[in-house]
Amino acid sequence: MKHNPGFLALVESVLPQVTEVTVEQYQTMQAWTLLDVREDSEWHKGHLPNAKHLGRGIIERDIETLFPDKQTPLVLYCGGGYRSALAAFNLQVMGYSKVVSLTGGYKAWLERQLPIEHG
Repeated sequence: MKHNPGFLALVESVLPQVTEVTVEQYQTMQAWTLLDVREDSEWHKGHLPNAKHLGRGIIERDIETLFPDKQTPLVLYCGGGYRSALAAFNLQVMGYSKVVSLTGGYKAWLERQLPIEHG
Protein backbone atom coordinates (compact mmCIF):
# COMPACT_ATOMS: atom_id res chain seq x y z
CA MET A 1 0.00 0.00 0.00
CA LYS A 2 1.26 3.46 -0.89
CA HIS A 3 1.04 5.78 2.10
CA ASN A 4 0.61 9.53 2.07
CA PRO A 5 3.64 11.68 2.92
CA GLY A 6 2.10 13.22 6.04
CA PHE A 7 1.30 9.79 7.47
CA LEU A 8 4.81 8.53 6.73
CA ALA A 9 6.32 11.62 8.36
CA LEU A 10 4.21 11.02 11.47
CA VAL A 11 5.32 7.39 11.66
CA GLU A 12 8.97 8.35 11.12
CA SER A 13 8.71 10.89 13.95
CA VAL A 14 7.61 8.29 16.51
CA LEU A 15 9.65 5.26 15.39
CA PRO A 16 12.80 6.27 17.33
CA GLN A 17 10.71 6.17 20.51
CA VAL A 18 9.09 2.78 19.82
CA THR A 19 10.68 -0.63 20.28
CA GLU A 20 10.15 -2.85 17.28
CA VAL A 21 10.54 -6.62 17.17
CA THR A 22 10.85 -8.91 14.17
CA VAL A 23 8.61 -11.90 13.59
CA GLU A 24 11.49 -14.14 14.65
CA GLN A 25 12.02 -12.19 17.88
CA TYR A 26 8.28 -12.31 18.63
CA GLN A 27 8.26 -16.08 18.22
CA THR A 28 10.72 -16.40 21.11
CA MET A 29 8.91 -14.02 23.46
CA GLN A 30 7.14 -15.67 26.38
CA ALA A 31 4.05 -14.30 28.15
CA TRP A 32 3.45 -11.34 25.83
CA THR A 33 -0.10 -10.50 24.76
CA LEU A 34 -0.46 -10.09 21.00
CA LEU A 35 -2.84 -7.30 19.91
CA ASP A 36 -4.07 -6.84 16.35
CA VAL A 37 -4.78 -3.12 15.86
CA ARG A 38 -6.13 -3.42 12.30
CA GLU A 39 -9.68 -2.64 11.22
CA ASP A 40 -12.45 -5.17 11.89
CA SER A 41 -12.64 -6.12 8.19
CA GLU A 42 -8.91 -6.92 8.15
CA TRP A 43 -9.18 -8.99 11.33
CA HIS A 44 -12.00 -11.11 9.89
CA LYS A 45 -9.96 -11.93 6.76
CA GLY A 46 -7.23 -13.47 8.90
CA HIS A 47 -5.05 -12.79 11.92
CA LEU A 48 -2.08 -14.16 13.79
CA PRO A 49 -2.70 -17.14 16.08
CA ASN A 50 -3.59 -16.25 19.68
CA ALA A 51 -4.04 -12.57 18.84
CA LYS A 52 -6.64 -10.40 20.50
CA HIS A 53 -8.32 -7.68 18.48
CA LEU A 54 -8.36 -4.07 19.59
CA GLY A 55 -8.61 -1.84 16.54
CA ARG A 56 -6.56 1.30 16.11
CA GLY A 57 -9.71 3.40 16.29
CA ILE A 58 -10.52 2.32 19.86
CA ILE A 59 -7.30 1.08 21.42
CA GLU A 60 -6.55 4.23 23.40
CA ARG A 61 -10.15 4.37 24.62
CA ASP A 62 -10.41 0.72 25.71
CA ILE A 63 -6.89 -0.43 26.61
CA GLU A 64 -7.13 0.47 30.31
CA THR A 65 -10.36 -1.50 30.67
CA LEU A 66 -8.90 -4.61 29.07
CA PHE A 67 -5.37 -4.26 30.45
CA PRO A 68 -5.47 -2.12 33.61
CA ASP A 69 -1.94 -3.20 34.60
CA LYS A 70 0.34 -0.86 32.68
CA GLN A 71 3.18 -3.36 33.10
CA THR A 72 1.35 -5.87 30.86
CA PRO A 73 3.72 -6.94 28.06
CA LEU A 74 2.01 -6.11 24.75
CA VAL A 75 3.05 -6.81 21.15
CA LEU A 76 1.03 -4.74 18.67
CA TYR A 77 0.74 -5.47 14.97
CA CYS A 78 -1.11 -4.11 11.95
CA GLY A 79 -0.84 -4.70 8.22
CA GLY A 80 2.70 -3.42 7.75
CA GLY A 81 3.95 -2.05 11.06
CA TYR A 82 3.04 1.63 10.78
CA ARG A 83 -0.29 1.81 12.59
CA SER A 84 1.01 -0.49 15.31
CA ALA A 85 4.02 1.79 15.84
CA LEU A 86 1.69 4.78 16.25
CA ALA A 87 -0.52 2.83 18.65
CA ALA A 88 2.52 1.62 20.63
CA PHE A 89 3.74 5.19 20.94
CA ASN A 90 0.34 6.34 22.22
CA LEU A 91 0.20 3.52 24.77
CA GLN A 92 3.65 4.54 26.01
CA VAL A 93 2.39 8.10 26.44
CA MET A 94 -0.50 6.61 28.45
CA GLY A 95 1.99 4.91 30.78
CA TYR A 96 2.33 1.41 29.32
CA SER A 97 5.97 0.47 29.77
CA LYS A 98 6.19 -2.92 28.02
CA VAL A 99 4.73 -2.32 24.58
CA VAL A 100 6.41 -3.12 21.26
CA SER A 101 5.44 -3.08 17.60
CA LEU A 102 5.88 -6.00 15.21
CA THR A 103 8.07 -4.88 12.31
CA GLY A 104 6.34 -5.57 9.01
CA GLY A 105 3.13 -6.67 10.76
CA TYR A 106 0.72 -9.11 9.16
CA LYS A 107 2.48 -8.82 5.80
CA ALA A 108 5.81 -9.96 7.30
CA TRP A 109 4.03 -12.89 8.98
CA LEU A 110 2.48 -13.98 5.66
CA GLU A 111 5.78 -13.60 3.81
CA ARG A 112 7.24 -16.23 6.13
CA GLN A 113 4.26 -18.50 5.34
CA LEU A 114 3.38 -18.82 9.03
CA PRO A 115 -0.09 -19.99 10.07
CA ILE A 116 -3.01 -17.60 10.43
CA GLU A 117 -6.48 -17.91 11.94
CA HIS A 118 -9.78 -16.77 10.43
CA GLY A 119 -12.96 -15.39 11.93
